[in-house]
Amino acid sequence: MQIDSLPYLDEHATVIAAEADDVWRSLGDTLDRSFSRPGGAGYARVVGCADHTASGPRPLAEGSTFPGFRVVAVVPGQELVLEGRHRFSAYARFFRLEPVSPGRSRLRAETRATFPGLKGGLYRRLVIATGGHAMIMRRLLAAVRHRAE
Repeated sequence: MQIDSLPYLDEHATVIAAEADDVWRSLGDTLDRSFSRPGGAGYARVVGCADHTASGPRPLAEGSTFPGFRVVAVVPGQELVLEGRHRFSAYARFFRLEPVSPGRSRLRAETRATFPGLKGGLYRRLVIATGGHAMIMRRLLAAVRHRAE
């Protein structure tokens, strides 16, 4: 999959009252815990995700997986790039971390995805058009913020 060729879907961001290193650790922990819960792993199996179990090194490194995602690039403390695919979509998520001021960091989460075919279009309506994806992203960023602060 060529991540750069995936269409831009959206971006969500939050400012966190913590140093970048603390946010970075919180991001990895939150992703692992959020997606590896039984519900997340079950969903990954139902939709046919290529990666449906947690594996590989921790903290997250290139090649690590958790349900729905594979880590494809890491710049510690700055950027984490994930990719995934299942029956209805191919997608990538970019987490970018930047200092805002002493003791404050901004975490941005960009999503790119394609939804091929009729089933992909229906899935997009179900997940994106209903606001489900945006809600999940906001909750994920809030969880990282809460853990880091």
